[in-house]
Amino acid sequence: MDSIKLMMEEHQYILRMLAVVRKACLGIMNGNDIDYKDFDRMIDFIRNYADAHHHGKEEKLLFNEMVEHLGPLGNKLITHGMLIEHDLGRLYIRELESALDRVKKGDAESRIDVIANAISYTHHLKRHIEKEDSVIYTFAKNRLPAEILNKVDNDTDSFEANAKEKGIQDYYISLLDELERKYIN
Repeated sequence: MDSIKLMMEEHQYILRMLAVVRKACLGIMNGNDIDYKDFDRMIDFIRNYADAHHHGKEEKLLFNEMVEHLGPLGNKLITHGMLIEHDLGRLYIRELESALDRVKKGDAESRIDVIANAISYTHHLKRHIEKEDSVIYTFAKNRLPAEILNKVDNDTDSFEANAKEKGIQDYYISLLDELERKYIN
């Protein structure tokens, strides 16, 4: 398994979900009621597919090896770059969830915060994905020793086998397809 290729493929699913989030926000901006069930499902995808599944592989497998084997530059790129960006994405989602809860409780003004946090997350993650695909992954491929890349590939294979048993990919890709049919098509 080519773990970096797989992570880049997963980015494509995540980008598709960002388009769904954007269309849902456009509906709110145009005066539509918030579909809380759909936002819960979008947040579920973001937390459990984009973050726990995808970022989990990056953080536990690839990034750890980069920090350990690529010296100060690898450490700086990951610790002071990618991990901080992952945390910022998590903050936007927590704030989005909080804003949704306030709107449910009757705070109409928090509709602005729903849109602001959701769109900020989409912009942030698009830039983050571009950086990973064009800089971080290339740096890892070019600088990590072959045996470390093989270790990451083998560890990713095990990680994916466990996820497959749980049906992670199938469930979240199906959820994405369903939300795209509603918001994109």
